[in-house]
Amino acid sequence: MGTAIGEPRDVEELRDMLHEAEERKELWERHFKSAKMNRKSNAEAIRNITALRGVIKTLRWTLNLADKNGIPISHPLD
Repeated sequence: MGTAIGEPRDVEELRDMLHEAEERKELWERHFKSAKMNRKSNAEAIRNITALRGVIKTLRWTLNLADKNGIPISHPLD
């Protein structure tokens, strides 16, 4: 990610970020489902999963892609 401040990112870089965000979300979901956690760890996992959902939705919207169910994303904040 060597883009200078103020310069637009290219599509390939955005696709790489989307792929990485999807992988991280999957890791957090597996971690959440795999073990008993204390309240703090549980909250951290849920918070990260939720944040990554927003990142993924925004990147998909930026790239003009549909969501995982094939539904177009009309606005990333909805």
